[in-house]
Amino acid sequence: MSHKILFAGSGEFAANILKKMAESEFKPMAIITQPDKLVGRRQELSPSPAKIVAQKFDLKIYEPKSLKNTETEKMIKELQPDLLVVADYGKIIPKNILDIPKFGALNIHPSLLPFHRGAAPIQYTILEGDKKTGVTIILMDEEVDHGAIVTTADLNLEILNLTHTELLNKLAGLGSDLLIKILPEWFSGKIKPIPQDESKATYTKILTREDGKINWQKSAEEIERQIRAFEGWPGTWYVWPEENKKIKILRAEIFKNGQSDPAGRVSLSSDGEMLITTNQGVLKINEVQLEGKNKITGREFLRGYPKILNTVLS
Repeated sequence: MSHKILFAGSGEFAANILKKMAESEFKPMAIITQPDKLVGRRQELSPSPAKIVAQKFDLKIYEPKSLKNTETEKMIKELQPDLLVVADYGKIIPKNILDIPKFGALNIHPSLLPFHRGAAPIQYTILEGDKKTGVTIILMDEEVDHGAIVTTADLNLEILNLTHTELLNKLAGLGSDLLIKILPEWFSGKIKPIPQDESKATYTKILTREDGKINWQKSAEEIERQIRAFEGWPGTWYVWPEENKKIKILRAEIFKNGQSDPAGRVSLSSDGEMLITTNQGVLKINEVQLEGKNKITGREFLRGYPKILNTVLS
């Protein structure tokens, strides 16, 4: 017996999961996603990544501005979904919507709940140097990432050195495979969700542009994790005072653990690489982007802007 599944999602994590579902026997009948947003310097309307996937698979697409109105509730009731699957939707789903599907609403969350609840679990996993992460599928309730646990799958990070995008892709693949695996048992009533341990709950916050600013008083290890975690948004950056422009660091690696220079000093390695000293260790800067310019290697940046050498960045 086939079941009518409604999918709610917006971002890249959601898009990856939706693609796997659309290629499986559990292809959603429709998706709910956030409306197109103005992006970039030209402020052009851009669809959500999940909407792009939905268009490729000819799924019905709904883009309500709010889920907290009678029109949206009526629309979802008319669809008569058996199950709502939620991933990276970006807005809180009210209880009256969660109560519509007879098999409830399942959320695929990219952390091992109750750890890293909230808006930025993947970034915080990298930022905090976690050795293990995974995905959790929960039966949603009206509180954020609070519902009872349906199932989990682990991903060991001990030998991995992933960027945000790389980890997102791995977790999305893990989560979609897990969902497709457990749905037959969920529909047959064989899975009994287990409440989360509230005493172990940790939280992440919505990231802002300022979160990406580098504090050179931190260690090289912490800053290197920040660069990988904040790839894309909010980016990792500092201001070059002499030019009064932001410089994004796109890729870096730990060059050495000790240092004699003050934190924030820009220097040159013996083989021409761009180095910046931190409070504990030195970073080799592999790829940078000056505000308003294209991304280039650290080596190319020093050739184009040699006056930054020996500058101490605040």
